[in-house]
Amino acid sequence: MSDYSIETTPPPLSSPAPSPRAVSRATRGTMALFFANGATFATWGVHIPTIKARFDLSDALLSFAMLAVAAGAIIAMGPVGRWVGKWGSGRASMFGGVAFSLVTASVLAMPSFWLLLPTLLVFGMTNAVFDVGMNAQAATVEASRTRPVMSALHGMFSLGGMVGAAFGGLMLSLGVPPLAHGLMIAAMTAALAIGVAPGLLADHPVLPSADHHREHASRALWLLGLMAFLGLVGEGAMYDWTTVYMRDITQAPLDWISFGYAAFSGGMACGRFGGDRLRARFGDARTLTGSAWMGFAGIALSIVLPEPLAALIGFGLMGLGAANMVPIFFVAASRLPGIAPAESIARVARFAYVGLLIGPVLIGGVAHLADLRVGLAVVALTMGYIALFGARAARRYLTT
Repeated sequence: MSDYSIETTPPPLSSPAPSPRAVSRATRGTMALFFANGATFATWGVHIPTIKARFDLSDALLSFAMLAVAAGAIIAMGPVGRWVGKWGSGRASMFGGVAFSLVTASVLAMPSFWLLLPTLLVFGMTNAVFDVGMNAQAATVEASRTRPVMSALHGMFSLGGMVGAAFGGLMLSLGVPPLAHGLMIAAMTAALAIGVAPGLLADHPVLPSADHHREHASRALWLLGLMAFLGLVGEGAMYDWTTVYMRDITQAPLDWISFGYAAFSGGMACGRFGGDRLRARFGDARTLTGSAWMGFAGIALSIVLPEPLAALIGFGLMGLGAANMVPIFFVAASRLPGIAPAESIARVARFAYVGLLIGPVLIGGVAHLADLRVGLAVVALTMGYIALFGARAARRYLTT
């Protein structure tokens, strides 16, 4: 059983430890930030069909708009990591949350597609600021606790996305204008970001390190980034292709088709809210290995038994397996010596965003050349690689 010890660089002895009450307050505040981020990002997702209809976009132009969001995040990750490391995760979370909320409302106010594109680029950039800031704060909170909490925080993002999507559907059914809906969500997110900021923790100082420590950290970030890329290839593919798989491969009834996405998302949420208990008991290394094998088994089941019920079980297992990968990678990155947690998290997150962007395209290309079952086999291979080789290679950076 793991005692959840940290093998790299704990907070310096000269840094006064926050009180349990302060840590508890910061934990609640960070949970609110993750929830707000998920709900706000879901608002954009809910209105993708609205935007497509408003500007009469083809699928190609709509894909170009989605690419602008991912591109903005990827471009911003480098400077954002350094900025958050310099100014602190608490301040970055507040400014990032306010900026992200305002830009979300602006997206729904654009009068033309050509004004929408640069706005979506900024949308991705401000999301990167918010994302890195709150994850760096989450790393500080976890380092100040006796038990892990990062997975539950990411679970709050998933819960926020589910609530945000449900609320957006309600607004659409009531005929509420998209801009009014966006302004409501923006007000909620901005108020939360400003309201919780005073209770967030100061980041732990980064101690100077020798050149060989910095080289060690650089190699670790490449490895963690590679695994984050592979993990998000699978996650991105599941978000975009589960409904197609249910319709075309399993020949599911029409009212079952959306259940594929729901099974994967539900597995992700359950896995994250239960993940910290697993991490505390088994350590990050063994949790990562077991998670990757579970994801592999889920996809294999869906491929071998292309029936609706088997596919739903498989997608749920894949969600459970993928749930704790990013939290584990971010925590490991945040502990590396000689580099600010925000900067290391941003570097790993950049790989993750690229994987999330490439995954659906890669699976679609393979499916075009063969079929979607072969495409999903690529996801199984990424999970198998992490289980067999990735977790073992990264063991020195993870708790055991």
